[in-house]
Amino acid sequence: MKLKLVLSAALLAGLVTTANAQRVRDVSDTVELFQSIEHVAPYFESAYGYAVWPRIAQGGLGIGASRGRGQAYVGGQFTGFARLVEVSIGLQAGGQTYRQIVFFQNREAYDNFTSGGFEFDASASAVAVTASAQAGAGTQGASASAGAGAPNSAAGGGYHNGLQVFTMAEGGLMYQATIAGQRYRFEPAE
Repeated sequence: MKLKLVLSAALLAGLVTTANAQRVRDVSDTVELFQSIEHVAPYFESAYGYAVWPRIAQGGLGIGASRGRGQAYVGGQFTGFARLVEVSIGLQAGGQTYRQIVFFQNREAYDNFTSGGFEFDASASAVAVTASAQAGAGTQGASASAGAGAPNSAAGGGYHNGLQVFTMAEGGLMYQATIAGQRYRFEPAE
């Protein structure tokens, strides 16, 4: 009886460890999509590094949430995992998925992002882009709904506190007029 209990506990511990283990995923298709957009491509050349989320799921009805797992890179080399969580309150209904990339202007911005729990302040915004021959762009809040306008240049004007965020909708339909904040957690590569 005691042996069965020990074996069951060991099996359960193994399953939990396996479920929580993170592995490096191939995010090249998402990176290539963002690189194909005229307004985004220059950031890959000028930025210190970037974090990319190939899929963020968002949904809500009054209260909403977004969640995604991404990876950070410096000089094209994987440096760790980045988890995104967003909670929003307000008029909203529906669900959608989107991709996101955050560029780090310099090492200071990268270190700030990877130092633990990072949150964008209320004045931060993202640029929503589309992957097509005629790439469109617009400024948006911390959620994934797009507005009109043109992104800032990669020469430095586009960065907010050393960061520039681009999002790309994948699918779904989401209506929102919300207050939201994205929070990030970074786990360095071992």
